[in-house]
Amino acid sequence: MRGFLAMSEKYIKFENVSLKNHPTYNESWVQDKISEDPSILGLGDLLLKDRERIFPRAGRLDLLLQDPDSFRRYEVEVQLGSTDESHIIRTIEYWDIERKRYPNYDHTAVLIAEDITSRFLNVISLFNGFIPLIAIQMKAVRYEEKISLIFTTVLDQMTLGYEEEDEEKELVDRNYWEKKRGTKETVALVDKLLDYIHTFAPDFDLNYTKFYIGLSQERQPKNFVVFRPQKNALRLEVRMKKSEELKNEITESGLDLMDYDKWGRYRIRLSKSDVTNKADFLTNLLKRSYSEAFE
Repeated sequence: MRGFLAMSEKYIKFENVSLKNHPTYNESWVQDKISEDPSILGLGDLLLKDRERIFPRAGRLDLLLQDPDSFRRYEVEVQLGSTDESHIIRTIEYWDIERKRYPNYDHTAVLIAEDITSRFLNVISLFNGFIPLIAIQMKAVRYEEKISLIFTTVLDQMTLGYEEEDEEKELVDRNYWEKKRGTKETVALVDKLLDYIHTFAPDFDLNYTKFYIGLSQERQPKNFVVFRPQKNALRLEVRMKKSEELKNEITESGLDLMDYDKWGRYRIRLSKSDVTNKADFLTNLLKRSYSEAFE
């Protein structure tokens, strides 16, 4: 395989280099390069947390990387040559040890190899969605006396489908929510919140399903928030990135924050007075959720 780089209408020819049996550019050298600048993996501006992390009776984790702006860590295994079963097992094992030891972090297993085989992709694709796993193919290229590494993600962490993707099919009408699940008063609170949304997104409408009241735009579901009217209150579920700062903002506003669910939403219980008296805060919260989803 050959690589070319365009420079001033000229091409520079690169030579592929196999690292598996190279006397100088070995696995330790690859770890050095990643440790010096983890961003070369293409996973973001990460920091090196640990290298050759020892696990009693389980070996050593090549690299532990961390996102400084979130609670996500990456357990990284480097393999020269083609992927094999032992490295798959070891990568998952180290990920499992770390997630059990530090459950407050979100953990992702990362396997880097020179050759990601189709058989390997078939096997790990069975895990993906249940085990957060990223596969990165690594190529070493040389030009004259210089060598470089190219990392290409060939299997990204699969995001589990949102529950409403399945529930959207079970449509009902407004009467269902006013009579069976909530009341006319709690459904009217949804209307009020829709008015707040219309201040920054005027083309959104309500979409009534059996499990929640969602939003649609030009008849297409666009649920950056969902509403669940109850008999005595309204549950607002706002999809936003989890952060301690946002949690504190909601709590300090006086709203009843229930939790942050596994679908990535802050669940807030609202009364009629909340919707009326905290209009500015709620409008801002809804707008920020909209911005995260569509901007």
